Amino acid sequence: MAHCCAAIYFMNIRGDILIERRYRDDVERDMAENFRTQILNSKGESASLQTPVRTLGSCTFMYLRHADLYILMVTRNNANVMMAFKFMTSLVDLLRSYFEGALNESSVKRNFVLIYELLDETMDYGFPQLTEPAALKSFILQKGVRSELDAASSTQQARNATLTVTGAVSWRRPGLKYSSNEVFLDIVEEVNLLLSSTGAVLRNDVAGKVLMKCKLSDMPELRLGLNEALEDVTFHQCVNLGAYEQSKVVTFIPPDGEFELMRYRTSEGINVPFKVIPVVKELGRTRLEANVSVRSLFGAKMFALNTVVLVPVPDYTAKCNIVVTSGKAKYDATKKAIVWKIKRFSGACEHNLRAEVSMVSTTKERKPWPRPPISMSFQVPMFSASGLRVMYLKITERRQGPAYSVEKWVRKVCKSGDFQVRI
Repeated sequence: MAHCCAAIYFMNIRGDILIERRYRDDVERDMAENFRTQILNSKGESASLQTPVRTLGSCTFMYLRHADLYILMVTRNNANVMMAFKFMTSLVDLLRSYFEGALNESSVKRNFVLIYELLDETMDYGFPQLTEPAALKSFILQKGVRSELDAASSTQQARNATLTVTGAVSWRRPGLKYSSNEVFLDIVEEVNLLLSSTGAVLRNDVAGKVLMKCKLSDMPELRLGLNEALEDVTFHQCVNLGAYEQSKVVTFIPPDGEFELMRYRTSEGINVPFKVIPVVKELGRTRLEANVSVRSLFGAKMFALNTVVLVPVPDYTAKCNIVVTSGKAKYDATKKAIVWKIKRFSGACEHNLRAEVSMVSTTKERKPWPRPPISMSFQVPMFSASGLRVMYLKITERRQGPAYSVEKWVRKVCKSGDFQVRI
């Protein structure tokens, strides 16, 4: 199998090397200089930086930009590019978890020793190893933390770290204890819709993810049953893929704290939360009339929050007389649209906007108005556009002894993605 890289460099925005770590002997420090002079500072810089994989001679450069840093991986061999970028993004997440979210030139300069230690643990001879923050934090501690531990707890921590790294559950530290056990599960979906001016569906899909927060003692196993099997789905590494393929039940030992269990996309059987019916007429050169009705298609006991409808108007609009049946609406010249806001949109109801638009009179020939689409943003709690439902969430503890009780919370929310209707 092709290895990932021979060397990794952290560079600032000017291309100065902050940290370098070479894993093989076939690259030299001047390879990073080639990156700065021939790629970073080359003519047409913006065009070159749109291509994150470059080959110069026998050397391949793979890099990504984060804040005011470049992370550069270099190799002379046939590298696995996808593995390289997966490693770099995981490395960014790992360092951000150590630096409380702030990974930049300043934080790198303040933590040289820690970063070198992490680079030694996360990569071995060009092959990625362990990058899970929960596991690495059990034995690579930030400055000052180790001195607060007594000898006994340090010894036990080292044992736990060995079990974590060498065992099958590298993402979870053994021996976790909570006074009360809790699980939070959130289904978050974004619905995308594009309708033609005649009402034909040009695009309709849902992108969703299942987020979890687990505060569970010991080493529990969770079984999540869903009402349907998803086709286009990716899972966190904790999920037992074999069990899912066989029974379509998501079985896993969760990481501690917050994590993304899975994400999915579907374009079948979409439940669209709103129907928008626009009628926009241009009445001569100086007048326009817009009638827009918005109907909620979810249940009467549900509601949408912070609904915003943008109704476009021509650039040369002078004023708008607007009447709405709910919420507030006004003309926003910077957006070139009428902005209609409804804080709480109840289910199974319809609201309407009527606007008379006056345009600036001129003798000059105007370009035809391109009639941009109406766009909409919203958030509907406890609504699933894909129809995905949690049938059950079972938690079992594999240790001996009585099972402990767990508090469970399951929530759903549907948000607008790219939601547009042509006029």
